[in-house]
Amino acid sequence: MALALSTCAGFVAGLVLGSITGTLEKLPGLLVLIPAAVGMRGTIFGAMGARLGTGVAAGLFEPTLRRGTLLSNNVVVGILSALLTSFYLAALAKLVASAFGEEPVISFWDLVTISVIGGVLASSITLIVTIGIAVLSFQRGWDLDAVSTPMVTAIGDMVTLPALFLASLFVANDTVSGVTAGICTAATVAALLAAFRAVAAVRRILLEMLAVVALAPLLDIVAGALLQAHGGELRAVPAVLILIPPFISQAGALGGILSSRLSSKLQLGVITSRGRPEIPALVDGVIVCVLGVAVFTAIGAVSWALSRLTDGPDPGAAALIGATMLAGAIVLPITLVVGYYLAVLTSRFGIDPDNQGVPFITSLLDLAGVAAILLVMRTSGVLP
Repeated sequence: MALALSTCAGFVAGLVLGSITGTLEKLPGLLVLIPAAVGMRGTIFGAMGARLGTGVAAGLFEPTLRRGTLLSNNVVVGILSALLTSFYLAALAKLVASAFGEEPVISFWDLVTISVIGGVLASSITLIVTIGIAVLSFQRGWDLDAVSTPMVTAIGDMVTLPALFLASLFVANDTVSGVTAGICTAATVAALLAAFRAVAAVRRILLEMLAVVALAPLLDIVAGALLQAHGGELRAVPAVLILIPPFISQAGALGGILSSRLSSKLQLGVITSRGRPEIPALVDGVIVCVLGVAVFTAIGAVSWALSRLTDGPDPGAAALIGATMLAGAIVLPITLVVGYYLAVLTSRFGIDPDNQGVPFITSLLDLAGVAAILLVMRTSGVLP
């Protein structure tokens, strides 16, 4: 059910992306930012859901925001991470878009305005949803590891694109953009100071996530650069633009489910950090594969149906569904191998796998998903 709802939410993001091609043309460089900004919601709040899932399984979760509780500490981490990473993504997008783009890119301060304002708006909604899912799962006895990641990832995808579009309206006026960028910079500095002064539990999570949050967006930025490089082809076939957000969202959701379940099992002693997966880990892998086949088939079918509502060319149901399934067949093995061994390696080094697994695997699958889609769609003739 969670994957079905998150897939629907992913298509909302796809329809938004397919409908803002005019904005993408007016603001060169924005397309580079989009995958990273979208992926960062899953990175921050997917990891938050994984930590809360482990807390529920270990009996440490309390449905209260009282200072010092597991939930309260994670809320603080989410807020600080959202501000800091949004500014960081603007800098990365500017560097990559300027280095690899064939046309002038909007200014760094315009990207700061769009990234921070859009990121804060999207993060606020995603944070509320993450808290709600955690509390509801705790009260209803649901498996939070299976529910949180797909729902949080999809909600992040669904709200981030409209939030970035709304934030892009601020850059229509140079004065407004400059003032807003200054406010965003001041808020980022305040968040950095707050991170240093935070309680020990919050600082530990932020420190453990620092490397992966710094490096993982590079994968999303590269994914954005790939999209920017093929922007003309993608705009010519809206069906593929509609397809991309739900595809990479669900690839990341499947990876997040696997990573969250393995992390909980490792910390509870159900499995050990062995090179050869044990039976419970293999069962999780099989579940992810079965879900993947169903989800990617549905994404191809719904994308074709929605593409009929656009003015673009009809790539054909068989071609689009078949290409989507083939792209899914490429990313699923990556999901299984990286998801398992990342959890094992972090556990062996004494690092909380909840802080590493979901953030890294969702970003990796963003890049792998975009690359697989572009490869398959071009070789199959769906893209010109």
